[in-house]
Amino acid sequence: MRSLGGFATMTASAASSQFGAAVGAHAFATIGPAGVVAVRQLVAAAVLLPMARPNLRSFTWAQWWPTIALGLVFATMNLSLYTAVDRIGLGLAVTLEVLGPLAVALGGSRTRRDALFVLIAAVGVYVLVLPGPSSDYVGIGAGLLAAACWAAYILLNSLVGARLPGLQAPAAATAMSATLYVPVAVLLVLHGKLTGMSIVYAIGAGLFCSVVPYAVDVIALRKVPARLFGLAMSVHPVLAALAGLILLGERLDVHHWAGILLVVTANALAVTCSKWPGSPTVQREM
Repeated sequence: MRSLGGFATMTASAASSQFGAAVGAHAFATIGPAGVVAVRQLVAAAVLLPMARPNLRSFTWAQWWPTIALGLVFATMNLSLYTAVDRIGLGLAVTLEVLGPLAVALGGSRTRRDALFVLIAAVGVYVLVLPGPSSDYVGIGAGLLAAACWAAYILLNSLVGARLPGLQAPAAATAMSATLYVPVAVLLVLHGKLTGMSIVYAIGAGLFCSVVPYAVDVIALRKVPARLFGLAMSVHPVLAALAGLILLGERLDVHHWAGILLVVTANALAVTCSKWPGSPTVQREM
């Protein structure tokens, strides 16, 4: 029952993330993906910094460099994901992004079983995008870049988790990422775009994509195994597709749903059969 409750809680967290992404997408026309990311990162930093209170002056270089790398990953991951959402839709973008955790779960494996998972995922991606002259390769590339960033995020979090206590590294990295987007926010303010519903949607993305999932996961993930966390993460593409349908009017074709199902299946099998690096508490997109 405890594991079932933890899984349900993390599924609710995933639903919050995808709902927030759909809410943020409503601001793309006014402030663009970069504007939404800027506000989202500022909101996340405003929550994490007072909570973690990282002692930056005491950081050594061995602690600083992975924290800096993590901040760059945050900045790139969110922008690439939202660019993909803007171009190819929420469901497809998140499905491609989930390939990152899948790659980490299967990294270094040489077994036939894991090779089968890779094949299932590859077929799923092909069915999902059906490459052709009309394909949005920029959007697909942005989704794959987000996947690479999520993989790097997991590995870096495993590293900083061993070198810094608590949430000091994620908080410092989030603040760095937010700082990189301050010029974007300033330009939007100067042009009078960061007002009205655009700022409401962007703040909503920050709350539902970062603050709410973090508050939920920090409790639930301490009580469940990493593999159960990975299994819960596998529902993100399905929830993203549903959020896109309900909130954005994104209707997917049969081949899209088939591709999502194949990628979700591959990821669910991989994370339940493979060993994840690090603690489950850090396998979270900020």
